[in-house]
Amino acid sequence: MPDKKRILCFGDSLTWGLDPETLQRFPEESRWPKVLEKELAGAFTVIEEGQNGRTVATDDPAEGEKNGIRYIGPCLESHSPLAYVVIMLGSNDCKRKYSYAAMDIGGEMKLFLEKVIAYDHFRCNDSFRVILISPPLISGAICGSWLGDIFGYENAVKVSSEIASWYRELCCQYKCHFINAAEYGVKTSAADGLHLDAENQRKLGKAVAEYIRGLE
Repeated sequence: MPDKKRILCFGDSLTWGLDPETLQRFPEESRWPKVLEKELAGAFTVIEEGQNGRTVATDDPAEGEKNGIRYIGPCLESHSPLAYVVIMLGSNDCKRKYSYAAMDIGGEMKLFLEKVIAYDHFRCNDSFRVILISPPLISGAICGSWLGDIFGYENAVKVSSEIASWYRELCCQYKCHFINAAEYGVKTSAADGLHLDAENQRKLGKAVAEYIRGLE
C-alpha cells in the first residue's frame, strides 16, 4: 500500500495552536492542521510545524532562533517527500521591535518563497505545491491585551490589514496558491486580537481542506 501524501503546515503560534484564553496549546482535535487532516478523510498525513514567535525572515534580538527562513530548508528536507507546503507567517513581523511596514513583510516573504521554490525545483523535481496563507487580521482587541505594547497597538492592526495584498501579488508572481484567511471568515480572538480560538482554528482547517480538495 503506497504511503499517504504529506502536507507540511509551516507557521507560528497560530499553527502551533496557542489558546488565547489559557496561553496553553489546544488539543490536537482543535488545532487547524489536524482539523485539515481530519477533513481530508485520511488521504493525507499533515505535519505540524508551528513555532511560537516565528518570523518570516528576521532574527529576534531577544528570543533568538525564531527566523523561519533559516529553518525552512532543513524542515523541507526532514519531512520530504511532500505534496503540499502550506505557509502562514507574518503576524509576528508586525511586532513593534521590528518596525516593519507591510511592504517589508512582503519583501521578507519574497525571499522565503524563493528559497522554498528553489528547493522544490533543484532538490524535489518540482514535486510539491506551495500554498501561502495571509494570516487572520490582527484586531483592535490587541490594544487592550497583554500583547498591546509588544505589537505597537494600532500600528500592528494597520500593518496586518495590508499584508494580504502583498502576499497575493507574490503568489501571482511565483505561481503559488493563495488563501486569504480573512476571506474565509477566520477571525482572531477578542481575548488578545492575535490568536485563534478553537472555533476559528476549526474554521481555518476546514477552509484549507476545501482549497486542497479543489486542487486535487
